[in-house]
Amino acid sequence: MHFDQRTQQALRDVGLETDDLRAASEAVVEAVERDAAALEEFFDEHETVYSDMDMAHSSSDCPEHAVDDADITTHGDEMRGWLRFDTWGVYVEDGRILDDGSVELTLGPTINDRVRFAADRETLR
Repeated sequence: MHFDQRTQQALRDVGLETDDLRAASEAVVEAVERDAAALEEFFDEHETVYSDMDMAHSSSDCPEHAVDDADITTHGDEMRGWLRFDTWGVYVEDGRILDDGSVELTLGPTINDRVRFAADRETLR
């Protein structure tokens, strides 16, 4: 089950049964798996993406990135992976698809920030 013990107890206190908790936990796992697949699909569909990442050597407020590969895996309610561009790559976790068609990921060491990616610069502005 993917709820910590305090959360499980609080949910029981408001009337959920163990079967309800199990069903909710499975729904969370399925949602994470769908989101991971959608994130991979986003990067597979676009040869170039733009981000709101603050880059030291970029004069653009929405730098351009040539996409090589996104490999995102799940384990329970956790999402992690690797995003590779033409000249660099970064560890990613905890991604989501936003309503405007962009995606948001937490990028790991060297970036250590939440970053949005979109198929065009206008979406990020």
